[in-house]
Amino acid sequence: MKKMIKWGIIGCGNVTEFKSGPAFNKVEASQLVAVMRRDQNLAMDYARRHNVPKWYSDADALINDSDVDAVYVATPPSSHAEYAIKAMEAGKPVYVEKPMAATYQQCLEMNDVSRRTGVPLFVAYYRRTLPGFNKVKTLIQDGTIGTPLVVNVMLIRPPRPEETSVKDQAWRVQPEIAGGGIFYDLASHQLDFLDYLFGPITKVSGIAKNFGGYYKAEDTLVAHMEFENGVLGSGTWSFVSDNSSTRDVMEIIGTKGRIEFSAFGHEPVLLFNGHNFLEFPYINPENIQFNLIRNVVESIRGNEECVSTGETAARTNQVMEKIVCQK
Repeated sequence: MKKMIKWGIIGCGNVTEFKSGPAFNKVEASQLVAVMRRDQNLAMDYARRHNVPKWYSDADALINDSDVDAVYVATPPSSHAEYAIKAMEAGKPVYVEKPMAATYQQCLEMNDVSRRTGVPLFVAYYRRTLPGFNKVKTLIQDGTIGTPLVVNVMLIRPPRPEETSVKDQAWRVQPEIAGGGIFYDLASHQLDFLDYLFGPITKVSGIAKNFGGYYKAEDTLVAHMEFENGVLGSGTWSFVSDNSSTRDVMEIIGTKGRIEFSAFGHEPVLLFNGHNFLEFPYINPENIQFNLIRNVVESIRGNEECVSTGETAARTNQVMEKIVCQK
């Protein structure tokens, strides 16, 4: 068993500033020792502000640093496979941002390398470890709403300036970098959590369209799905609506009640059971990926299994690809 896991980050951008980066030093038996960004000044600045001993502008240099035991890949999805495979080939466990990769094929390649080398691969679907989402899972497992029948997902919001900008458009709406549009960035969290609740999605069909014309990727989608355990599901996503239509709702209907919660608002979980109405407070760790990073570290140390792996995360990429490609 390793006593201490020393981490290196490839791509120390915004997501690592507060959501994930600081957690690597807060988790027991974990330490952040190196960061990399192509812009050496930004890498140096990040290292200075977060008290990280080493910084690099070359990913290979970080991967081959003998002080780095494991690698967190926090670049855009199009480069996840490249860096994750290099790290695994070097014998270093990988924790990669979501979605796992830009394409399902890249996910398969990453998992093939993980199996061949025996080096573990983890993916940052941290909702699997958050108290509010696990309360939903517990309510279902305890039979509080009876047998689950249907799940409905709705995520609707207006476009944001960085998405509609012609000059400096966000990478999240560029399919060649993100794999798809905002759907890949946000709905991946929802679909992965539903996989965690009900098992793999075995049947899925969808329609994806671009109504706004702000970018090449899809901006409005509708999907129907069936889960391994027989639960049926539907989803509606649109990222070009008016603000008055904004919705962020996930609803699970069972034979004895229903559960309602948000995917991104982190509002209280609502339980409607017979004539009863209960509200469960939602409390997150200071750094929202802390719980999953702790789980990853303990998995690398051989103490527990991780809830979010390359095998589970690849399924979400496959489902998204089927929804987007069935025009």
